[in-house]
Amino acid sequence: MTKGNINVSVENIFPLIKKFLYSDHEIFLRELISNGTDATLKLKHLTSIGESTSEYGNPQIEVKIDKEGKKLHIIDQGIGMSAEEVEKYINQVAFSGAEEFLDKYKDSAKDSGIIGHFGLGFYSAFMVAEKVEIITKSHTGAPAAHWTCDGSPEFTLEEGTKEDRGTEIILHIAEDSTEFLEESRIRELLLKYNKFMPIPIKFGTKEVNDPEHEPATITDKDGKETKEPHRKITVDNIINNPNPAWTKQPTDLEDEDYKNFYRELYPMQFEDPLFHIHLNVDYPFNLTGILYFPKLGQDMNIQRDKIQLYQNQVFVTDNVEGIVPEFLTMLRGVIDSPDIPLNVSRSYLQADGAVKKISSYITRKVADKLKSLFNNNREDFEAKWNDIKVVIEYGMLSEEKFFEKADAFALYPTVDGTYYTYEELYNKIKANQTDKDGKLVVLYASNTDAQHSYIEAAKAKNYEVLLLDSPIVSHLIQKLETTKENISFARVDGDHIDNLIKKDETTISKLDDDQKKVLDELLKEVIPSEKFMVQLEAMDSNASPFIITQPEFMRRMKEMQATGGGGMNMFGNMPEMYNLVVNTNSDLVSDILNKGDKAEQERLINQSLDLARLSQGLLKGEELTNFIKRSYEILK
Repeated sequence: MTKGNINVSVENIFPLIKKFLYSDHEIFLRELISNGTDATLKLKHLTSIGESTSEYGNPQIEVKIDKEGKKLHIIDQGIGMSAEEVEKYINQVAFSGAEEFLDKYKDSAKDSGIIGHFGLGFYSAFMVAEKVEIITKSHTGAPAAHWTCDGSPEFTLEEGTKEDRGTEIILHIAEDSTEFLEESRIRELLLKYNKFMPIPIKFGTKEVNDPEHEPATITDKDGKETKEPHRKITVDNIINNPNPAWTKQPTDLEDEDYKNFYRELYPMQFEDPLFHIHLNVDYPFNLTGILYFPKLGQDMNIQRDKIQLYQNQVFVTDNVEGIVPEFLTMLRGVIDSPDIPLNVSRSYLQADGAVKKISSYITRKVADKLKSLFNNNREDFEAKWNDIKVVIEYGMLSEEKFFEKADAFALYPTVDGTYYTYEELYNKIKANQTDKDGKLVVLYASNTDAQHSYIEAAKAKNYEVLLLDSPIVSHLIQKLETTKENISFARVDGDHIDNLIKKDETTISKLDDDQKKVLDELLKEVIPSEKFMVQLEAMDSNASPFIITQPEFMRRMKEMQATGGGGMNMFGNMPEMYNLVVNTNSDLVSDILNKGDKAEQERLINQSLDLARLSQGLLKGEELTNFIKRSYEILK
């Protein structure tokens, strides 16, 4: 038996491991199973190139709980170690030796799937264990070795009695970590971190129907037939799926395979995804994965952190901020890359050059897929637009490269259900909706019911009205106005239609200047100035007498602030102000002006104002009650 001290640079590394290196002690299981996986994959590679006399067979990793003995066992059937290798890889804190192995066999082992840089790997065991044993036997046939350490730098190393190839790690669980002796807790961790590990993981046994036993049909005395019960057999409970969909080629998968994998990832998600994007690149970095577009609708607050990050099929995190562009964090799925460093510092991760390239690649791949879906089946893409537009519009705002590509598939629907790309929209409206100054005015509504009368006024002039109703539309149109040439967006209720798109022709007012002055003074006596700015406009005599609008700039700034950014607090704190456009060519307005009775003038002004407010949904509570009561009295 050999005794000695582990070669560490501080007196006792283990308290540091336990206290500082990992915030989640639970990841010890991920680390140890990853090492077991590496050991198995190393053996597979050496067997394939004829450098191992041991047969590979069908190895698995087993996790066993000994609750009474307060021990947790992790057993692999991999490459194993000799006493000399234990000395090198364990006592010298040389981690798993994976990087050395990959360097030695770099040409032939590049696709072996070996995980490699999982931090301290084996030593994470001391986060939960007061003593750790390693019992291991090398594939070379060297004598077995038995290593023991109680969490101090001292160790013992002696010859072991293990007869079969591989490594067994025994954790003597510490008093403050007994949760890891519970079957439910270990199952939870295996499903979280190791659900898709490339080597089968056994955790206990289960009973299943015997596939070789066909239940006989039994006929009773009355001639009634019944099937005898299935015969049960006990089999290993393999807790993981070693061959998940993202590790396969897209040509080998059908739509149903992608849907089944989505259900495997999210068992509690009952709606199928709208479509998927299969990622597969090996240069200038390695990355595979599948991203899914769920039905999003208008919800900007949908639960994020649903994309799972793996490294060689080992779960790392579901916080992919900095790896996946922010606008895509609303998607779901899996990303797997051996080129993402598993460093404990997220700031380091986000500053990593490979990570930035991966983020750019994912953005481009998503844009290319959206373009392909649009080109291949535009009708289907249009049908799904309302469920995916929030992601696309958010991407257009936050990622310049995505914005440039989005011209090919971003849609602008009209209130009548027609969908245009930006180029199609431009060509459709440029002749009719260019104002007298040569600027193209894009009209839009955000609510077809609330803005119905304004929409109809615009359609009467054969103007197209878009329906832009996502929560970030104000930000989006601001972006479009600053990047597209000579265009502006105007919501249909922002002003009278003739003011939204000003043409050369002007409508002559029935009222002269003196009459307009009298009317203006009369209106301002009755209409509260803190709520309405009165504007006298000469419009078509058939247009509404009173029209309430809200200035585009003010409303847009308030909306942008409400959804984050784009406006200073001053806009959010200001009271709601509206324009009251009074049509000087309306017969009703002339009647108001010509009434000799001041009380009657006020009554007509208030009634007209309330009708305009009612059309905008601004009449509520007591004011609405009084308006209805007053309206009935007029009918008497």
